[in-house]
Amino acid sequence: MATEHGGGRQQTERALSELRDLVLKGAIEPGERLSEVALSARLSVSRTPLRSALQKLELEGLVTLIPSGGYQVRRFSREDVFDAIELRGVLEGTAARLAAERGYSADAMMALQTIVADLDVTLALAPGEIDLERYAALNDGFHQGLANLSGSRVIADELARACRLPFASPNAFVGAEPGAMAFRQSLIIGQAQHKAILQAIEAREGARAEAVAREHARLARQNLHFVLEEQPDLKDRVLALAMLAS
Repeated sequence: MATEHGGGRQQTERALSELRDLVLKGAIEPGERLSEVALSARLSVSRTPLRSALQKLELEGLVTLIPSGGYQVRRFSREDVFDAIELRGVLEGTAARLAAERGYSADAMMALQTIVADLDVTLALAPGEIDLERYAALNDGFHQGLANLSGSRVIADELARACRLPFASPNAFVGAEPGAMAFRQSLIIGQAQHKAILQAIEAREGARAEAVAREHARLARQNLHFVLEEQPDLKDRVLALAMLAS
């Protein structure tokens, strides 16, 4: 039996990539119910990795759960995507400012610093050798840690809700090639902003921490424009695109 650390994980990532591509290119229309049986045959994957891929697409905001069971493709506009990214930036900026102004747990800050150090190691690899899955896990850990750093349950809960909007998740991405110069540069800028956010919080500079965190979320918007330029056929579709670097 495949495990999450072997063939099963690879099948999940392949299914996720192919499903995302089908949705964004219009092969599966907004509002259409997703049949696990049909998709399993279409993608040549078993039901277990397919379900894992669908769960990840739900987190990215591309599909939604149907009350009666299963998933359907979500309807949203490009403006919805921009608004979702902006909202995440506002909330993360608020989380960073509150942590700087109210104080934070030393252990929580140390955990974030460790994540940033691990991201440095990951990004030190050659562009084509970057482990995107590890990067995504570390990046997710950073953003979750930042959301909780101030101890505000309200902010943390609202951030979790915002990240379920179309492509507002910090790890939402599409069409990213690890070796592409623009993608590589986006990762480097994002990592520099991770460090700047923590430095501002440690220095008790609330306004600066908030500003950098909001700018960090806007990387997703910049990447959206880049992807649309690279894939002009997507310009007239109702879609949402963002990169994991934000």
